[in-house]
Amino acid sequence: MATGGRSALESNQEVREAPSNSAQSGAAAVLANMPPSSGSAPPASPPVLGLHREPMYNWQATKNSLKERFAFLFNNELLSDVRFIVGKGRQAQRIPAHKFVLAAGSAVFDAMFNGGMATTSAEIELPDVEPAAFLALLRFLYSDEVHIGPETVMTTLYTAKKYAVPALEGYCVEFLTKHLRADNAFMLLTQARLFDEPQLASLCLDTIDKSTADAINAEGFTDIDLDTLCAVLQRDTLSIRENRLFGAVVRWAEAECYRQQLPATPENKQKVLGKARPLIRFPLMTVEEFAAAGPAQSGILIDREVVNLFLHFTVNPKPRVEYIDRPRCCLRGEECSINRFQQVESRWGYTGTSDRIRFNVNRRISIVGFGLYGSIHGPTDYQVNIQILESDKRITLGQNDTGFSCDGTETTFRVMFKEPVEILPNVSYTACATLKGPDSHYGTKGYKMVTQESSVGTKTSFFFFSSPGNNNGTSVEDGQIPEIIYYT
Repeated sequence: MATGGRSALESNQEVREAPSNSAQSGAAAVLANMPPSSGSAPPASPPVLGLHREPMYNWQATKNSLKERFAFLFNNELLSDVRFIVGKGRQAQRIPAHKFVLAAGSAVFDAMFNGGMATTSAEIELPDVEPAAFLALLRFLYSDEVHIGPETVMTTLYTAKKYAVPALEGYCVEFLTKHLRADNAFMLLTQARLFDEPQLASLCLDTIDKSTADAINAEGFTDIDLDTLCAVLQRDTLSIRENRLFGAVVRWAEAECYRQQLPATPENKQKVLGKARPLIRFPLMTVEEFAAAGPAQSGILIDREVVNLFLHFTVNPKPRVEYIDRPRCCLRGEECSINRFQQVESRWGYTGTSDRIRFNVNRRISIVGFGLYGSIHGPTDYQVNIQILESDKRITLGQNDTGFSCDGTETTFRVMFKEPVEILPNVSYTACATLKGPDSHYGTKGYKMVTQESSVGTKTSFFFFSSPGNNNGTSVEDGQIPEIIYYT
């Protein structure tokens, strides 16, 4: 008796492992409230072992098309020349088929029956395939009909990939895409990575970006594998505070300890997190979020890391830390920037007074940072506090107390907010930067209006006004804060 995993083609290509029973049941549970694919009915009960159908005289005359005749032969002993024992143990079912039909629809079946190592057995065992999924595959090969539902879509996708039927793969991915939500995005992302479906994986990640809080609170989050966790933590586009993301990562670590039959101690959580731990962006937290029942108390970090991060939050100059401080910014489209000066000059001093410039814009944008001038004395580190205020209400909309390193050139150096700051049209705002460091370059011959056109033709206009009061000399014509970095 031959087995389905030993055809000539399959022996020369890697066929992914079948989804585990737990993965299948978990997927089915999450997808259980999905309707079957449009226009389809639940698949008929698969035949039992030993099924035999008597030939029907002149059945061809009752079928008006090739499609009808082939559909009649689906799951039918009539004219069949091969049988499959599908599944394992008592769940195994004997399914008749026709080599010509299968070989015409699948290169894997063609190699199995007609290749250099073709099987001659009349019965072929397929222990890694679910009977319902195999019947869905055969139905598609015989009639082009798609019968998939929440309980069978994952196993059908596996079977379609195993036997190289990309059209059925596409229908399965389309079914999953239509029913993608925040509460099942992580489960579907795991399956998409398992089955090498980059389009579905990308859609899952987009959904996680837009609804991060809902996605990480869903049951499926703690079931993902370490590589999937890392793929998510690497993203710059998650829409969630880092302390909440850290709490979710701790929940995942506890679940992973349970899966590995380890006590959920701080040391074991560190161990199972492995390469995911450096991807948590602790510097994006406030000192209160870090300290109060947060990472500092969790045992996930070693003592040296806790001390360095506390110093990063509280002292100047800030020590370098091993963790990423790049903001997560759930924004789509192209990053843009404008520069409000035509020329760069030397020697702009700092005495603790903020450089300020007022501005408004003609359309809604999100500002993510400023470009600032650096030292005229060569490579230097600066400490800086950046803010955006709503001018009339004197409300602080965003700020960051941070630092930057410059190389002594006239170029600007990026200083970013921890989160995007939403800017509405025709509202007056004030950009502020308080620098601590040596004399720097500064801009001159400033524009009162700057218009920037994006690659897709979107035009954004900035209008600049001098801010009243002591602004360390910065005005429309001269000073600091030459560059604003934003998304439309």
